[in-house]
Amino acid sequence: MRIKVIGAGLAGSEAAYQLAKRGYKVDLYECRGVKKMPAHHTTNFAELVCSNSLKSNSLENAAGLLKEEMRTLDSLIIKVADKTCVPAGQALAVDRDKFSLEITDTIKNLDNIHIHYEEVTNFDPNDIVIIASGPLTSEALSKYIQTLIGEDYLYFYDAAAPLVLLDGIDFNKAYYKSRYDKGDGKDYINCPFTKDEFMAFYEELIKAERVELHNFEKEIHFEACMPIESIAKRGFKTLTFGPLKPRGLEKEDGTRPYAVVQLRQDNEEGTMYNLVGFQTNLLFKEQKRVFSMIPGLENATFVRYGVMHRNTFINSPNCLNKTLNLRNHPNVFFAGQIIGVEGYIESAASGIIAAINAINKLEGKDLVCPPKETVLGALLNYVETASSKHFQPMNANYGVLASPIKDKMEIARVSIESLKEWMKENA
Repeated sequence: MRIKVIGAGLAGSEAAYQLAKRGYKVDLYECRGVKKMPAHHTTNFAELVCSNSLKSNSLENAAGLLKEEMRTLDSLIIKVADKTCVPAGQALAVDRDKFSLEITDTIKNLDNIHIHYEEVTNFDPNDIVIIASGPLTSEALSKYIQTLIGEDYLYFYDAAAPLVLLDGIDFNKAYYKSRYDKGDGKDYINCPFTKDEFMAFYEELIKAERVELHNFEKEIHFEACMPIESIAKRGFKTLTFGPLKPRGLEKEDGTRPYAVVQLRQDNEEGTMYNLVGFQTNLLFKEQKRVFSMIPGLENATFVRYGVMHRNTFINSPNCLNKTLNLRNHPNVFFAGQIIGVEGYIESAASGIIAAINAINKLEGKDLVCPPKETVLGALLNYVETASSKHFQPMNANYGVLASPIKDKMEIARVSIESLKEWMKENA
């Protein structure tokens, strides 16, 4: 039997790779070759829609530990991310074009993967299927999934930040510096505000015109991806103590700006930078007007404006096992943001486990989940056991891991050791 994987994003690409490298035949379906999808700019697999950062690489951070778990599991996504990385301090950021091209080429060169550029609107739930259609699942497939799970989706809105060209940044005002001087000194460009400059910018930001949402859609934000203008409307201190905090970004003369906008390198050549934390739903003309008020960006060239789109996910605690298959249709697996994890690496990591369990289902074996001592295992446990009434997407974090161990490096050691032991029997 061939295993169907629906969606060639991060989770779908990872799942297809994990199946194929184990010798299984895969039908990989991707609709972006025949249908334009909101927020995407290319037809390449595993396209990074929002930031180019996969978050921290440090083992003292849960995101960094999850990456190390994925390296241990031979993750394609992390392997390619390491290969196409760009300077970003302690974070793992990538050249997004080279990243997605490398993954696309890898998948296309695997003989036992057959790629179908078509929209899937239904399937036989008796077949073994991995749904990795992502937070932008098409309307037709969404309706079919609703018939399978017997309930409505939850949803929130996610937003992407603008990109500017390096050669338009005024370095008479802007300067290179990583927060607290961690990492390479040129990992980030900083645009500093005086108090008067910031307050003028703030006033224009909160009154700028936004893209109107459909009147039947209630706007629900995931807190970690809120548009900058929505954060600002909670009060100007939510910016100066949040995404624009100046602490650790003092100038060469030792003075601290009132607020700072950081720019992070977005491609390997270092010609494009994204505005960190500036996901937005402002009209394009308003983005140009308001963001050009940022000191150093007055004459910057915006090569991509921020966009906002609906992210859709199922109410997993009501219908999904931590082994990532539906309770009422056990041959149907889900992976990626659609299950209620939030973030690039979290999505890709779930694709690994969906693939392992799809194989186990095919071979009549017990389905498995990584140990609770791992970040990945803890995330999947959250997906199964969280409150269905208040279910919201979850990032990798040490809170969800709930380890009694206090030392972060010891948590990491225990995690990797337990994962390696688990892999001897299960991966």
